[in-house]
Amino acid sequence: MNTIKKTSAYPHAYAAPTVIRFTKMHGAGNDYIYINTIRYPIADPEALAIEWSKPHTGIGSDGLVLIGCSDKADFSMRIFNADGSEARMCGNASRCIGKYLYEYGLTRETTVKLETLSGIKTLYLHPDEKGTVSAVTVEMGEPVDIHPVDLGEGYAFRQGIAVNMGNPHLVIFTDDVEKMDLTAVGPALEHHPLFPDRVNVEFAQIRPDGSIRMRVWERGSGITMACGTGACATAVAAAAGGHCGRESDVVMDGGTLHIEWRESDNRVYMTGPAVIVFNGEKKIENC
Repeated sequence: MNTIKKTSAYPHAYAAPTVIRFTKMHGAGNDYIYINTIRYPIADPEALAIEWSKPHTGIGSDGLVLIGCSDKADFSMRIFNADGSEARMCGNASRCIGKYLYEYGLTRETTVKLETLSGIKTLYLHPDEKGTVSAVTVEMGEPVDIHPVDLGEGYAFRQGIAVNMGNPHLVIFTDDVEKMDLTAVGPALEHHPLFPDRVNVEFAQIRPDGSIRMRVWERGSGITMACGTGACATAVAAAAGGHCGRESDVVMDGGTLHIEWRESDNRVYMTGPAVIVFNGEKKIENC
């Protein structure tokens, strides 16, 4: 666990067993380290996620994403948060995987089925004439278990809306999201006893133009620049509560996602950017 080397282009040749080649990417500021485990199997992703996610002594990220084979879909995705816990789904990571697969030659299809712990998701890639995928639409599935919750005494907020997008979310509407001290209120809500597996917490404000300003405290990662499933949960909660229609722009610290909760199939579709930050390689003792 010694060196990080940035490279200008993704190397496709097989590396020595002790070298793992990775790509750092972000979707609306939600940044992860991506590894193609078809070439580089990882034995202990939990430990690797903790070590590599550290901003000062590692690579720095919100977590680790593993791209693999699947007998149910075209490819599979596993996500490990910065604390080593495994996430069931991440919309921003799904978009980045779509870009990765297409631009690094793992597929030439523009519709890709992706196996996740919360089910199979469909990615719709939008490449330009040069083959660059700047945006991806992800079919995020049907939101379930949408209901208001009473958080009880002793919390910064009494009311919220629970939404499950394959992972649990608690959406809280407020008049001024910019003034929120997420580090003060996020941890207690993440560990609220109503959510035994912990919960992602979104703080949202409806703007005059109909867009939604949202900031997020993610379980296992804390404050992040964006959360794809969180943006979907926020849009669904806003529509269910009559705050806006079924189509909205969710504006987060890292960027904006367009969310559509279609009445025709009750599924949520998320469209947004995917960006490669850099490629690199790192030596590890055991992979």
